[in-house]
Amino acid sequence: MDWVLLVTAGLLEVCWSVGMKYSHGFTRLYPSLFTIATMIGSFVLLGFTLRTLPLGTAYAVWTGIGTVGAAIAGIILFREPATVMRIVCLLMIVCGIVGLKLLARN
Repeated sequence: MDWVLLVTAGLLEVCWSVGMKYSHGFTRLYPSLFTIATMIGSFVLLGFTLRTLPLGTAYAVWTGIGTVGAAIAGIILFREPATVMRIVCLLMIVCGIVGLKLLARN
């Protein structure tokens, strides 16, 4: 269950980073509220997972999901470049996340 919460926390991290872009520096009300709500949800779920998962693993997985998800969202939503090297680097992050999951004790 902790891994499900951790993945959900990571997905919420993607949501708040996209929301932050849409909030235009917290000058738009609804995107700002969405960003704040998803930030809180992400941090709370991460906190729950830290009761049983190792800190280094949980934090790395959480930020990795957020990093890869935000980069993919940027490519899809904001037409950021999807170069071969960028995709390769994102795949290396995914490999690290999977490796940490496989090596985790919980």
